[in-house]
Amino acid sequence: MGVFDTDGTDATGHEQVVFCQDRQTGLKAIIGIYSTALGPALGGTRFYPYESEEAALADVLKLSRGMAYKNALAGLDLGGGKAVIWGDPARAKSEGLLRAYGRFVESLHGRYYTACDVGTYVPDMDVIARETRYVTGRSVEHGGAGDSSILTAWGVFQGMRAAAEHTWGRPTLAGRTVGIAGLGKVGKYLAGHLIEDGAAVIATDVNEAALSWARTTHPQIELVADTTALITSDLDVYAPCALGGALDDDTVPALRAKVVTGGANNQLAHPGIEKTLAERGILYTPDYLVNAGGVIQVADEIEGFNFERAKLRATGIFDTTRRILRMAETEGVAPAVAADRLAEQRMAEVGRLRSIYLS
Repeated sequence: MGVFDTDGTDATGHEQVVFCQDRQTGLKAIIGIYSTALGPALGGTRFYPYESEEAALADVLKLSRGMAYKNALAGLDLGGGKAVIWGDPARAKSEGLLRAYGRFVESLHGRYYTACDVGTYVPDMDVIARETRYVTGRSVEHGGAGDSSILTAWGVFQGMRAAAEHTWGRPTLAGRTVGIAGLGKVGKYLAGHLIEDGAAVIATDVNEAALSWARTTHPQIELVADTTALITSDLDVYAPCALGGALDDDTVPALRAKVVTGGANNQLAHPGIEKTLAERGILYTPDYLVNAGGVIQVADEIEGFNFERAKLRATGIFDTTRRILRMAETEGVAPAVAADRLAEQRMAEVGRLRSIYLS
């Protein structure tokens, strides 16, 4: 095994980037720690077949930065970090590989806590935890919170309610049509909340198992062939709940929805897309604001998990979203800019307190 750390002065602004490799198990991973100003960095581990190491590095740098802002806005005393394992989880994942990865997490001595993400699940966290203490998102049997998608979806729903209030005057999706791209971990729970609230749901997914679940569980969901068909449907709200980059130069001009609120990370394909959305009169609620319910859930494990306490905090995403939308309107900026300012303010003000020496 080998570990490489940057000196914290790289152009990305990250405190630390760790490259991890174990040839025997085939592990190739990168851990990115963007900031520990508010506390230990917390963020999930993504297991994905990247085209190259460069692509894996770019993703972990973007995701770990996003986690710092997400944790700050969620009011958590935690910094931002993320990890990626480069490979196909269906073929490469093994007990040995996960445990080798756990050894690297342990080597950081608590600077980074990991959790589930794309390609990793609660049972994987239980395996990783056999080698490190710094794991959240564990099974209920092992004292954890279980599936963090539950509160991720709940938080997205709260953010969507706030966006609906801001746009149409009422904090409900009743009578509205919501398009969900991705009926996976988060999308399926979000669909349930929306249907219960009285919304009509249109959805798509590349996974046949997810489509089969929808037909069986919620036959009232209208399923369409692909994302192009979804975004050109007569939607009130578009909810990207799959991988990042959903809002790009092709998607935004074709989008018919008035609100974008979804569970996917890094929805904006590049800087400037938020301006295009605003120019088209589309209200975008920043992804790292509304999808923070999952990190709130797993963070609660650190002090001993209590679901009702975690759900109450995730419900607060409604008030935070409302505050940011009002702040954006008052300051004449996009909600993404207002959210960034609020997160940066908290990281600067609270993070500064760590410079006060305590013997």
